[in-house]
This record gives sequence, C-alpha cells and structure tokens, in this order.
Amino acid sequence: MPNIKSAIKRVKIAEKKTLNNSMIKSAYKTAVKKYEAANAKGEEKAEELLRLAKKTIDQAASKGVISKNAASRKKSSLEKKLTNKEKSKKAPAKKVVETKKAEGEKVEAKKEEAKTETKKATTKKATSTKKSATKATEKTTAKKTTKKAE
Repeated sequence: MPNIKSAIKRVKIAEKKTLNNSMIKSAYKTAVKKYEAANAKGEEKAEELLRLAKKTIDQAASKGVISKNAASRKKSSLEKKLTNKEKSKKAPAKKVVETKKAEGEKVEAKKEEAKTETKKATTKKATSTKKSATKATEKTTAKKTTKKAE
C-alpha cells in the first residue's frame, strides 16, 4: 500500500475504473452470448438480440474498454453468423447450382463475344496493313517505272 496521498488516490481510482470496465465487458459478452444462443436455435428474436449486442459493443468501444477495430471485428462476425443462417434457410441447394450454371453460361457468352470482337479488330488491322503495304509497293514500283522511263 502506498504512503503518498496522491498514490493512494490513484490506487482507489484504478480499482473503481477496473470494476467499471469489467462490468461493461461482462455486459457486452453476455449480450453476445444471448444472441449466439438465440441464433443457434433459430429464434425470431435473434435480430433484436443482434441489435442489442451491437449496441453494447459500441458502448464498450466508446468507453475505451475495447478498441474500435476490435468492436468492428466483433460486430462483423456476429452479422456474418446471422446472414449465413438466413442464406442457408432461404436458398435450397438446387437453386444455387442453377444460378451458378446460369452465371457460367453468361460468362462463356461474354468470352465468345470478346473473342469475336478481337477477331474483327485483328482482321481490320490486317486488311488495313495489307492495304497500306500494297499502296507502298505501288508507290515504289511507280517510282521505279518513272526512273526507268527517264
């Protein structure tokens, strides 16, 4: 135990802050556990509990109990758990496969269009280079013939 008055005061303040911080941390952990239990059971109140859990996490971050990045990470992971549950309930496996096939067909169609466009572009370039080459040869032959005529 410290002898100096200011040191004694600091110890008392540190104890109070530690107690308050542990209460805040306990509150947000409890809220998260309640949400996870409700989400695992598939209860309808899971969304409400998610909102409360996010609120308590934000409060803990604003008080400095946890960092803002940690709060963001925790909220994101909770959100992912809810969305994964919703996706697995809503979309049967067959529909997912069908949509993936449709997306694959769209991608293949786009690839084929791109190939035909590149073929067109290369043929245009080739014809333009052939034309320019023929013009150049015509000019050189014309020059040669004029020189020979002179």
